[in-house]
Amino acid sequence: MKTARLFIAGLALAGLTTAASAGTLDEITKRGELRVAVQTQGPPFSLVGANGERTGSSVELAELMAKEMGVKITFLDFDWDGLIPALLSGKADLLVADMTPTLARGMKVAFTTPYMYTGSTVFTKADGKFKTTEDCKAKGTKIAVLLGATGEKEAKAAFPDADIKSYKGGGPLLLDAVNNGQADCGVNDVSAVKGQSTAYPAGSFTIMPELLSKEPLAFATRYDEPDLLVWMNLFLNQVTIDGRLQKNLDYWVNSDAWKKDH
Repeated sequence: MKTARLFIAGLALAGLTTAASAGTLDEITKRGELRVAVQTQGPPFSLVGANGERTGSSVELAELMAKEMGVKITFLDFDWDGLIPALLSGKADLLVADMTPTLARGMKVAFTTPYMYTGSTVFTKADGKFKTTEDCKAKGTKIAVLLGATGEKEAKAAFPDADIKSYKGGGPLLLDAVNNGQADCGVNDVSAVKGQSTAYPAGSFTIMPELLSKEPLAFATRYDEPDLLVWMNLFLNQVTIDGRLQKNLDYWVNSDAWKKDH
């Protein structure tokens, strides 16, 4: 009898857990809206196109999520260091960006399984005196990094004698800093650097061939949204199988084919 009571209690607890964890998806469905935190940092992950439309690799994947959910999508802009606070505050249901699921970030938010891998690279002005990564290690070299990004930590480790200059905002600020001489070198995600440097005349920057790191990219939810996290992983698995993820990455990340359209 005792065993039966424990079994029934277990079923009841499982039922309560299931009911509680279904909350976010139910809320999104009832609201008819998926709220997504983004940063308009520039191509290839999130940008405003020539006609004023919001687009990019992460943006299009989020739009696919909303389409599969059958709800409309609302994008909410934040600086890089404001993305996780916006998610934790409940302003957004999830965040999509070129964000690495570090252990430190994982203490705050729940990441999906990685959907691609990238890494941090070093870049300089093509006609400047810094030609290699080793050149950027010289004492006093000004290194531009993004506040709160993994590149900030990696630059401090790779260039201990350099003057690390952290910028609050998006990756184009780092390219601007190197281009106008405020910084000698910059460190950021290689996919972002390649995409964002297309806004400058061809050959403006030298992007070093070696990477400072190998990093996965993932999307994030809150830990109190387990149903949404399960669904997002299911979504990423599905678009991987049916080829929509690779089509997205080939267009936005692995080429500059997007330039003629945006």
